[in-house]
Amino acid sequence: MPFKVNPPSAPLPALSGFGVLAVDGPQAGAFLQAQLMNDVAALAVGEWQWNGWLTAKGRVVALFALLRVGDEAYRLLLPDHPVAALREALARFVFRSRVRLAVDDALACLAGFSAHAPDAGPRHVVAEAEGGLLCLDFGGEGGERRLWLAPVDSPIAAPPDPRVDAAWREADLRHGLPRLGPAQVEAWTPQMLSLERLRAFSLKKGCYPGQEIVARTHYLGQAKRGLVLFTGDALREGDTLVDGHGASLGTLVCVDAAGRVALAVANPQSADGATTVAGRPVERSVLMGGLQRPQ
Repeated sequence: MPFKVNPPSAPLPALSGFGVLAVDGPQAGAFLQAQLMNDVAALAVGEWQWNGWLTAKGRVVALFALLRVGDEAYRLLLPDHPVAALREALARFVFRSRVRLAVDDALACLAGFSAHAPDAGPRHVVAEAEGGLLCLDFGGEGGERRLWLAPVDSPIAAPPDPRVDAAWREADLRHGLPRLGPAQVEAWTPQMLSLERLRAFSLKKGCYPGQEIVARTHYLGQAKRGLVLFTGDALREGDTLVDGHGASLGTLVCVDAAGRVALAVANPQSADGATTVAGRPVERSVLMGGLQRPQ
């Protein structure tokens, strides 16, 4: 039986830049299993996981939540990557598979911040509410947070709110979910983005684009860099972290709307000392565990 929750008591703002890709058909699961970096076959109906699509060289093109909403139905919730672009890219590999890829403009991703958020059940379960609503638990450390998937004409769907967008993005970064803008596409491997924290890629399933690079990096212990959270002022994506001797430590991958919170790809050990960005000091912070999945 699906996990049932009560619908929100008030309208919730849509999240700007979020989109939904629908993947349906008798071979939808097999198609996604062959293309995506996580174990799609492990998903039961009504469950979700972090997942992504890589280049053949093991670089992350897009990172998203993957929901299995039916025996032959999946939904990809993309926070940054243009949905139409990913649909077009994946469509090149459909060939004769019985699978349909479509941008689902009828669904909206809504932001729910509440101290009284409904119990959404186990973190990997997609909860359901009346009106065709689906609910994902994004809460934990730092407060309760729910991502709702709702029809765009639902009475709970409100227009985007820049303040909510900013708060949601900051929460993602503080929980170690990299938000990859256009300049960061195909720039990093899953290990560089510490995606093992989210259990977003698999080392045990069959082949997929970039799998050989991912496995080699893991088993040879070649991942020397990972995500590190920093706080400071006037931070910008692409800025370089510098130690007290002027040596480069890493790069800021994504920054919150205020320019005060950033995720960097850096050597976690070397980033422990005095660090600056563009001549300004920054402080290292601890990643929150709300979105983290048990290993």
